[in-house]
This record gives sequence, structure tokens and C-alpha cells, in this order.
Amino acid sequence: MTQILVIAKEPVPGRVKSRLTPPFTPAQAAGLAEAALADTLECVAATPATQRVLALEGLPGPWLPPGFVVIPQRGGGLDERLAAAFADAHRLRPGPAVLIGMDTPQITPALLEAATGALSCHDAVYGPAADGGYWLLGLRVPDPALVLGVPMSRPDTGRAQLERLAGLRVFHLPELTDVDTAADARRVAAGAPGTRFAALHEISAGAPR
Repeated sequence: MTQILVIAKEPVPGRVKSRLTPPFTPAQAAGLAEAALADTLECVAATPATQRVLALEGLPGPWLPPGFVVIPQRGGGLDERLAAAFADAHRLRPGPAVLIGMDTPQITPALLEAATGALSCHDAVYGPAADGGYWLLGLRVPDPALVLGVPMSRPDTGRAQLERLAGLRVFHLPELTDVDTAADARRVAAGAPGTRFAALHEISAGAPR
């Protein structure tokens, strides 16, 4: 079985989802980030795993369900923080690992089980994002060198990551949309109507600003 890692920021107004403002206020953007994080953690909690790890920048809050090991993020750039999360979780419990962020509240246990199960016969699992990045990376042998130096938050991030995985057996998951902009938020909320994120988006989108 595989462990599942979530890399996230504490949802503090002004420090998360700044690209949602405007049209949302910083407080509304932080609320949407918290809802997305809560949906993500609930999904991970419902998925079989050897260990569930939250690599967190900031402090845990009431949105954190039981059963997670919380570790601090390390490193400067996102590539360093991803590599450190893989390395630190592997030290805690060696074995395959799948890592996701807090920007895809539409994920389901079925998608995560497909990812974790694929590592029994593949070297890596890759979930592309619509913006050119990726929403999931799984490694049968969590090697930080497979992530370090990959340019992040760019339209070619996904292509660069796949080039780093060249020569490995890679299982590909469906493309999902990360919540980065207000348009992304509308799209994700419409596609995941039963989530906290969708419910709060409906309220926030209609609230006076």
C-alpha cells in the first residue's frame, strides 16, 4: 500500500489564493482555500493508505481531520518543498508515495485509489493540470532528484516534470483544473457540486463585496 501526502498552506487571508482577489475579498479567498483544503483532506482520509501526511506551511486548524501526520514544509522554491515532503515522509515510513496539493477539491477517493494502486506496477503516477502543471505526482521510490530543479508554476511545468520521469513506467491520470483564478473556481465548483468548496463558492460569489 502507498502513503498519501498533501502539501498545503494554512488558509490565512492575504497569504493564500491571492489570484482570486479580485473579485473575491482576501477573507473570501482564504475561506475558499480552507474549503478546498478540507475537501482534499476528507478525500485523503477516505482513501486506504499506509500513512497520511500533511506538509504544512503554517499551523493546523479545525479543518484538519484526525489520522494525519503533520510535518513542516522545508525549502525555498516549490520544487525544493515537494522534494523535501517526499523525503521527510519516506523517512517516517519508507515506501511508495503519492503527493497532491490543496487546489483540486474535486478529487475523489476513486482517483486517489487509482493513483496509489498504479504504483504497484508503475514507477510513477502523473496527474496533469489544465494550466500546464500537474495536480498529482506519485513515486514508487521517492527520489528527490526526480523533482528538484523542475521549474514550477509555469505553463511548461508538466512537460518538464515528465521529461524528468523519462525512462520510468508512468501511469497517467485524467486532467483536472487547479483553483488559481476566479474562472477556475467557477469551473471546479460547477463540476463538484457536493463539496464544501462548491457550497462556499455559491455563497461567496453572490455576497456583496
